[in-house]
Amino acid sequence: MIRLRYGFLSIAMALAAAALPASDFQSMAALAQTQDLVKPTAQAPAASADSPVSTPAASTTTPAAAAAPAPAAPAQPVRDEKLTAADTQIDQARKRMESLNKQVEQSKEDDRVLADLKVQADVLVRDLLALSVELRPRLNDIQTRLTELGEPPAEGQPPEAADVTEERNRQNAARSQINALTGQAEDLSIEGKSLADRITAIRRAIFTDQLFEHTEINTEVAAEAAESFSADVGRVHRSIVSWIVFVLKFKTVPFAITVFLSVVLASAMLFIEYRLFGSLIRRDPMVENPNYMSRLSVAFWSTILPSLAFGFFLANTYFLLDTFNILRPDIAPIVSSIFGFIGLVFFVSMISRAALAPRAPNWRLVKLSNVGARDLTIAIFLMALVNGLDYVLAVISEAFSSPVVLTVMKSLISSLTVGLLLFIVSFLRPVLAESGDPYDKGRAWPRSVSITFRLVGILLIFASSIGYVGFARFLATQIVLAGAVLATMYIGILSGKAISAPNQFGDTRIGQYVAKRFRLGPVGLDQSGIVAGLLIYAFALILGVPLILMSWGFQPRDIQLWLYNLFTEVNVGTIRISIFGILGGVLLFALGLVVTRWLQKWLDGNVMARSHVDPGVRNSVKTGIGYLGTAVAGIVGISAAGIDLSSLALVAGALSLGIGFGLQNIVSNFVSGLILLVERPFKVGDHVLTGTTEGIVKRISVRATEIETFRKQSIIVPNSELINAPVGNWTHRNRMQRSEIPVSVGYEADPQEVIDLLLEIINTVPQVLRNPEPHVEFLRFGASSLDFELRFHLADMNDGLTIRNDVRMEILRRFRAEGIMMPYPHQDVMLHLSDSDRSALLRRNRGKATERKLAADDLHDGADDDKLLP
Repeated sequence: MIRLRYGFLSIAMALAAAALPASDFQSMAALAQTQDLVKPTAQAPAASADSPVSTPAASTTTPAAAAAPAPAAPAQPVRDEKLTAADTQIDQARKRMESLNKQVEQSKEDDRVLADLKVQADVLVRDLLALSVELRPRLNDIQTRLTELGEPPAEGQPPEAADVTEERNRQNAARSQINALTGQAEDLSIEGKSLADRITAIRRAIFTDQLFEHTEINTEVAAEAAESFSADVGRVHRSIVSWIVFVLKFKTVPFAITVFLSVVLASAMLFIEYRLFGSLIRRDPMVENPNYMSRLSVAFWSTILPSLAFGFFLANTYFLLDTFNILRPDIAPIVSSIFGFIGLVFFVSMISRAALAPRAPNWRLVKLSNVGARDLTIAIFLMALVNGLDYVLAVISEAFSSPVVLTVMKSLISSLTVGLLLFIVSFLRPVLAESGDPYDKGRAWPRSVSITFRLVGILLIFASSIGYVGFARFLATQIVLAGAVLATMYIGILSGKAISAPNQFGDTRIGQYVAKRFRLGPVGLDQSGIVAGLLIYAFALILGVPLILMSWGFQPRDIQLWLYNLFTEVNVGTIRISIFGILGGVLLFALGLVVTRWLQKWLDGNVMARSHVDPGVRNSVKTGIGYLGTAVAGIVGISAAGIDLSSLALVAGALSLGIGFGLQNIVSNFVSGLILLVERPFKVGDHVLTGTTEGIVKRISVRATEIETFRKQSIIVPNSELINAPVGNWTHRNRMQRSEIPVSVGYEADPQEVIDLLLEIINTVPQVLRNPEPHVEFLRFGASSLDFELRFHLADMNDGLTIRNDVRMEILRRFRAEGIMMPYPHQDVMLHLSDSDRSALLRRNRGKATERKLAADDLHDGADDDKLLP
């Protein structure tokens, strides 16, 4: 027969954010950290169990060395406090192991005690293994020292110094001691692992025996159970009455304070929930046809939030009653079971009302008629009531040491009742009518559903009838409790899925508030919906999975140990990491990045800006600090996460191989970028020319350089090209530039006059440098012109375009005023014809001239809008 010892009170407490189990978890963590039988120390020496134990070779003296001093006797190792402490810890661990074995033998029938012993055994094993590992560095130091001392002198060799022999003997003795301690620690850890496995096997056997325990059901058993029940009623009545009298006489004030505090705390929690999440659990009567996402959200939160508040109230009341010593040892389990019973019935009723909504058909999640929703709600409430009463009566029987037959009969009655209710439910007609009106008479269940209900109901009745009451009770508990939890989790997962769907989060009130509060656009709001959906998934799983596991017979200590191991120790091959360590590493890395960005901004905006440092130098320093800070933050984060950097040697080797084959260009660009940042052949803001690209350098990174052309096009040039190819830099050392303006005049112009006029024009421009002074170069005698070039220097090349444009306009104006012509190209065509060809060409030209004259005489003198006259 199953006697599930987890208690419905633990379920109510889990619904109240697991207030009591959280304290147990903290105590377990404290046990692992502060009550360790073997405490690791950062400087503790380490050794491995398989390290060889060597002894100094016996040296023999030759006659030639007879006069030499005799070798010193093997020296005892100097007292080592760490080794002494390790020896003491191993002795304590051995005593603790013996105590655990005795407790296991004494508690083979108590699953809760066995769960606690399993936790202690696992902690002991982990500490012993840690001690063995931490002795390893010390053994390595000893091996190194022995290697430095060398082997003892062989036979026939001169004897060594006495202090060397003494040192070798001392190191060998210390090595032997470490090997012995390591072997003892590993032997104890193996024994502890065997003990933990044995406890697990015992608990599994207890669960199996209770689940499939067979009890004869007959009239004699029923009569004995009835007689025991009558006696128990009298004893329970007397205990409760005496406790009430005790409270009224001696605990009136503490009891009043307990009630007052519980009500105040529960009211405060309800106020906060409805203040913050009232819109999530309230069905708006003005909405006639709410969408599916709204119905899911209301159903999920209207189940979770009130259940958490009510569970918190029950757990807090029990805690205060126990704190003020109001509960007697015989009354405490009864009060605990009653609170758990009330919490169970409340939770199951809330989930049934949320999903079925008997009085709000427009908010109903399933397609049921009003009558069907009402009948199913009543049936679910009755099953929870029967199952909870069975648990309360079982606890009372255990508290008053009632006969087992009484517990069997109560479990039999509850299992039969739940089976009968399921059997009756299979014949209901709750499905929504074809008309879609919830007020119409419904239809029968789908055949698969009705058959499932009937089979489960018959199985419960049959198993109870033939004596497998434990199995029937376990199955009934799963139907009521696990079914309610699974339904809640399923609704929560559907709610998260609906909210995280594209463009759905913005339709909710919370989404609209988030968008308004943080000024999010459509993309940001959609991504926030994904985060909200994931949070709802996690919330549903965190609340539901522990309750499901406890309903299957797992103890809260089991769940706490799994969570502790999950967050503190995860084995990935030979690497041990922890989620807490990873989170800490991520936080340290993020903090390092924040500090790096702040340092970059501070140096750039304060130190270098006030010092008027060149922008290129500022960019190089800022970039270098960014890469250095990121690298340091990454190393610190990886180390804090518990990942040994030496274990990444394989990854580094693979990366080197990849560099040799496929990452050559990337590494080349990276190294080239570092060279550019250090050597600085050009900097941000320089005017450069490379290949077919000309523009201003906007950014230099370790892979590529961004150049912005004068057409505002960004060109990304790999750094290796800038290193391996010629690059022109107009502003490498200064911004001075020589500008040229070519000028051509006709052959009739005076060259000296042109030169003087050009120099006069350029000397009137204030931006033009006088040293070097402007000059005009007479370049060549062109085919149609005399070619000159005006050359001058500017302090800032950025002014060249404007100045050259203005100077050209002034040259054109002055040349026109002085009558200096800028000629077009001239070309003369010479025809060489014979006399006969020349005569024929002249006759043809005279004939064409006569025809043109006659055509001109025929034209009228008026305006002709349709023709363009020559």
